[in-house]
Amino acid sequence: MQIGDQPNTSNEAASQPSTEAQAAAPVNESQPSAVAPPIATRASNKSGKTIFGLGLGSILIALAGALGSGWGLWDFRFGFQLLMIAFGAALLALLGGFVVGWWAKRKGRVAAKPLRWAGMALGGALALWLLSFAYTARSVPAIHDISTDLADPPQFRMLAVRADNLDQIPGEDDPEMKGMNPLQRWAAIHGKAYGDIRSVRIAMPVAEVIAKAERLAKVRGWEIAVSDPIEGRLEATETTRFFRFKDDVVIRVRPTEDGTGSIVDMRSISRVGISDLGVNAKRVRSFIADLAGTNPAG
Repeated sequence: MQIGDQPNTSNEAASQPSTEAQAAAPVNESQPSAVAPPIATRASNKSGKTIFGLGLGSILIALAGALGSGWGLWDFRFGFQLLMIAFGAALLALLGGFVVGWWAKRKGRVAAKPLRWAGMALGGALALWLLSFAYTARSVPAIHDISTDLADPPQFRMLAVRADNLDQIPGEDDPEMKGMNPLQRWAAIHGKAYGDIRSVRIAMPVAEVIAKAERLAKVRGWEIAVSDPIEGRLEATETTRFFRFKDDVVIRVRPTEDGTGSIVDMRSISRVGISDLGVNAKRVRSFIADLAGTNPAG
């Protein structure tokens, strides 16, 4: 072998550490890797649980307010106060979730997304649900007595009309209704907001109309107080689902001039509250449409 073909063992030996040197070098196991993925800290986990607790708590408080009022554990006004508390908790869950996510992103951390998103979803759903009622309250007049006949409303006999039925009728300071008494203001507001709710004519005898009205009332789960096909009268009570509010209904059926058909009037009154959020008008429209056969789903 020629001298030029010999390997440069001295350079290789210098470039590689000896086995003894490698064994002698201390190993630092606690040294982190150069690139470590971000992890959720205890603080972010705690904030995620807090957001979820607020969202879930808002739902539970709202249910407690509604069901407690319906079961008679407290007055419905206190139930409404609980709804306001639930709304506040829902907003905290929704806004707090955004703040926690923004802060974690700014600090390069990973927030507890599943819990945080679940809490935000619960809070957001409840907040939107309650805001829908607030929107409805602004879009309908603050009255709770709806009738198809404003000049001669059907009168209750078995069921009593609330003593404060005409109290707190709006419009007392309205220049257009100046000098009107509560009954006149109610009729003016009612006619402007619910002009489509009127008496209807049905080509059926009075007794048959009352019989059909009774069947429709039973299908709706109403508690019937009286059903008189001879007089042409039906009185019943519908109870709402959550707060268990009771609304009283009277249906008056009179024969037409020629006696071949019937003139039907209906009235629906809430027992408590100032505004019914349009519930009574919706009830009257739906029932009359089913009774007259103009509602395909009836």
